[in-house]
Amino acid sequence: MNLIEQLSRELSLRVSQVQAAVDLIDAGNTIPFIARYRKEMTGSLDDSQLRDLDDRLTYLRNLDKRRQEVLSSIEEQGKLTEELSAAVAAAQTLAEVEDLYRPYKQKRKTRASVARERGLAPLAEAIRAQNTLAEPLNMAREYVSAEKGVETPEDALAGALDIIAEELSDDASIRGELRQLIQDQGVIVTTGDPESAVYAMYADFSEAVRRIAPHRVLAINRGVKEGALKASLQLDGDRAVALLCRHAVTAKNPCGRAVAEAAADSWKRLLAPSLENETFSTLFEAASEQAIKVFGENLHHLLMQPPVRGRVVLGLDPAYRTGCKIAVVDETGKVLDTTVIYPTPPQNKVAEAQKILLKLIEKHGVSVISIGNGTASRESEQFVAQLIRESGLPLSYMVVSEAGASVYSASKLASEEFPQFDVSLRSAVSIARRLQDPLAELVKIDPKAIGIGQYQHDMPKARLDSTLSGVVESCVNSVGVDLNTASFSLLGHVAGINAAVAKNVVTYREENGGFTARSQLLKVPKLGKKAYEQCAGFLRIPGAKNPLDATAVHPESYKAAALLLERCGFQLADVGTEALSTLPQRAKDQGLEKLAEEAGIGVPTLRDIIDELMKPGRDPRDQLPPPILRTDVMKMEDLKPEMILTGTVRNVLDFGAFVDIGVHEDGLVHISQLSERFVKHPSQVVKVGDVVKVKVLDVDLKRGRISLTMKGLD
Repeated sequence: MNLIEQLSRELSLRVSQVQAAVDLIDAGNTIPFIARYRKEMTGSLDDSQLRDLDDRLTYLRNLDKRRQEVLSSIEEQGKLTEELSAAVAAAQTLAEVEDLYRPYKQKRKTRASVARERGLAPLAEAIRAQNTLAEPLNMAREYVSAEKGVETPEDALAGALDIIAEELSDDASIRGELRQLIQDQGVIVTTGDPESAVYAMYADFSEAVRRIAPHRVLAINRGVKEGALKASLQLDGDRAVALLCRHAVTAKNPCGRAVAEAAADSWKRLLAPSLENETFSTLFEAASEQAIKVFGENLHHLLMQPPVRGRVVLGLDPAYRTGCKIAVVDETGKVLDTTVIYPTPPQNKVAEAQKILLKLIEKHGVSVISIGNGTASRESEQFVAQLIRESGLPLSYMVVSEAGASVYSASKLASEEFPQFDVSLRSAVSIARRLQDPLAELVKIDPKAIGIGQYQHDMPKARLDSTLSGVVESCVNSVGVDLNTASFSLLGHVAGINAAVAKNVVTYREENGGFTARSQLLKVPKLGKKAYEQCAGFLRIPGAKNPLDATAVHPESYKAAALLLERCGFQLADVGTEALSTLPQRAKDQGLEKLAEEAGIGVPTLRDIIDELMKPGRDPRDQLPPPILRTDVMKMEDLKPEMILTGTVRNVLDFGAFVDIGVHEDGLVHISQLSERFVKHPSQVVKVGDVVKVKVLDVDLKRGRISLTMKGLD
């Protein structure tokens, strides 16, 4: 089966879809571009399907490359047989390939390699053949050689058994069966300090390998790395040795018993430690993949949170001794004013702080306040709620996650963006903008610092970075970017544009007073025709002379769009107006297939063009429920069992979801409390940003924990 057929079978896609997608990827096209503008070629594969295909394609190509390296190495040794070649070719995983290569790999010095150097390989071969009734010790006498370092028959026999033990441990079929035995019957056992605040549940813990949950694997892995836990794999050694003997022992004679002895040694000394390490490594790899997948989903939903449009926002970065930093930004995110107030301990200058804020609110027309959820957030929220009550102004507020804000504030990017502000004021600006447009602000921050994953700092860095950058790229391109206002950090995530080109776009914009047409992108240094093809459709110019430049219609389809409008009795000037309300019906009356053929495009592209002409630059985030804005504050002490509240999902993990119900401590809805029906993973029920109804089950004030349920609230 060739690569394309294998991908087709594994991903349940047509061969033609896979072939087209692979050809497009190999030609240097980006995933967002293929998903949006090459639907006819791929059969409308979406972004997620294409990324899965790309990941698997990379793995299979690396697998094939490793196969060739292994075959070449074995052939150079003169040991490649037709049977071995066929086995390597049929191997479906890198682990299988490495198992087959193991006997031929250059090894560090081992007991078996020393025995081979001493000329004991023929003795090992004779004993393993088990076709004689002779005692192995007697067979070993002729191999005694002081010159070779074999002083006694016992030394010779021990060396021969070391060779047999290593050969058994290198046998691919034996390792495969032992892996399955571990999967079926192995148990992970951990021990540690029962008084540990973090790892108490793992102080005396055991769970079957086949059942252990990914988040527990990650917790154990971290505990072991920190020295707080010891972990081991338990398996019935007698069963393992019996399995080895079934493969190796073929006769009930002295040689057979010697081989059985070597099998027991092979398990205890070589296979058990090796497979224990491999098992933990495999479990961690699988758990990491699951965690990275969940992290990616959480990041997607966080970045796609609906923006709070058309509002002047006051950002408040809470603190105690150093005061709360304030930044007011206008509807476009431009900084209008900054200051510092001291309403929190130890200063407690509440009246003065109220006066300063009211002046700023009235001066700039502030209608919403964005409060960071860090240190002193509770006191800051109480201060803001009191201000709203006493002033009677039409104000509301929202507590936003400030995860990563301090990282951004101290970054080179922030210093370039706000050279006139100190670090703390930059953080207040970021907190304000996170409410206005989460996507535009959060792309400036390393996703690992945003605080929506689990054990993200333990993950394989390259794999995590690749997945998260793909998520950011997907979100940015699905929303689209204003070419004349986007920061270079946002532009750097547009398909076809890297960080250097993004800076060149901003420089061109500053030197030429902004873009008036998409075609001007070709004048930007280092932005060639291929990059233009990839990025143009995702970059918008509101108010451009050509209305299509403000839409997601790709420049390559401008003629098709113009022809569509003409055939249906419209003009370019009608784009985005009520006049086009009848466009879908008129196009349908004309015949979509006929129009598409005449325009030289496919029907999927024609449908996309119709949608865009009616709602130019539509934002998919506008279809989502708006964020919850509050006017008063609740405390954890106010919560009582059976209380029903509305909250926002802040994080989704393997074991449940954390929901912000406005009391500064997110409550946990355990996976068992998400639904009346069985839930395999919380992401089946909720996602980050969802606004949900929850009922309070229990409040533990001492530990700061809130248990919630979503059952029985329909």
